Amino acid sequence: MAYSGEVFAALADPTRRRVLERLASGPKPVGEIAEGLPVSRPAVSQHLKVLKEAGLVSDRADGARRIYAIDPAGLGAVRAWLDRFWTGALEAFAAEFDEPAADAAPGRGFLEEDNG
Repeated sequence: MAYSGEVFAALADPTRRRVLERLASGPKPVGEIAEGLPVSRPAVSQHLKVLKEAGLVSDRADGARRIYAIDPAGLGAVRAWLDRFWTGALEAFAAEFDEPAADAAPGRGFLEEDNG
């Protein structure tokens, strides 16, 4: 699954982020996800529908109820997209420290003490 702008639109809503966070500990039915949230159970179902359409959650039938879980493929696509920025930032950070400091004495390490 490739990254889609739908993902961040889905995650823009704080309730949907809380729903996703509740699923981080494992698959759950709607009733369990909705416990303690400031929205109704039908509203949680609608939030789950948006997350599912964005590819962030999947569901399966369990008798008369649905069990929702994080979709690793959808979350992986988001992570891959974000990692592009993280990798660039780490490379820039490493490059900054690979250059010798202008005021450092040759042959002395960064943490070595000056004993005279």
